[in-house]
Amino acid sequence: MPGQGYRRVLKMTEVNEAPKGAVPNSDGAEPLVKLRGIDKHFGPVQALYGVNLDLYSGQVTGLCGDNGAGKSVLTRTIAGVHHPDAGQIFFEDRPVNIRSARDASALGIETVYQDLALADNLDIVQNMFLGRERLKRGLLDEDSMEKQAAETLSTLRVTTVRSIRQPVASLSGGQRQSVAVAKAVMWNSKLVLLDEPTAALGVVQTRSVLDLIKRLRDRGLAVMVISHNLNDVFEVADRIAVLYLGRMVADAPASTFDRQSVVEYMTTGTTSGRPYEASAAASGEV
Repeated sequence: MPGQGYRRVLKMTEVNEAPKGAVPNSDGAEPLVKLRGIDKHFGPVQALYGVNLDLYSGQVTGLCGDNGAGKSVLTRTIAGVHHPDAGQIFFEDRPVNIRSARDASALGIETVYQDLALADNLDIVQNMFLGRERLKRGLLDEDSMEKQAAETLSTLRVTTVRSIRQPVASLSGGQRQSVAVAKAVMWNSKLVLLDEPTAALGVVQTRSVLDLIKRLRDRGLAVMVISHNLNDVFEVADRIAVLYLGRMVADAPASTFDRQSVVEYMTTGTTSGRPYEASAAASGEV
């Protein structure tokens, strides 16, 4: 029952005394990334209100929310595109100030946006090293780049591309998504943010991408998947976090939710008429 799921989330938070509503991992591991009290304004419009979120290595977190809930703003804040107006981001238990995508990449945070940011006129290798080309005696080190691109795709078991030298324009939607993910994880990534990774994909291509996400988790990476497709979320997510009008209204292991409760949180901010109150849980008022 949704109500039972709600009470279970609160109980978990109370017992473990997590700060400001964070729900600890079941094995006691520390989060790779912690967000605490994140606010973000755009002029008079407030997009995020005191958001707390934990992202764990070796786990997939599904970030859900209706249009305008703040998912993209939160993702871009972690990725360094936006800077929070209040609150703190912790990476490996130390406070960090992520002011650009370069800062995020230096920490090991890579983002695959919905538009993938791939250049259609370039081939797979050129795309994977775009902006990070390797040089040897002043010239492009094509052999080294080809080798690492091929090794990365092989490690992720991306086997459907005909050649790593084929233009990205010739790839299917699922292949393009796989190349974008491979590009993200090639740089010693620790956290990969995926924005609607299965949008507009067919059944077979969606299955390929979901399997790829699981392989990222199995390699020990932290993964956050932003998606409207709850079937995909429940297929891959170890944890589910739900934003409603800029507020984090639920954050717990996926097993504590069902689809109905997630939809209720997404559309009303409550389940069974009761809000998820992190502050009440932390203070024992459950």
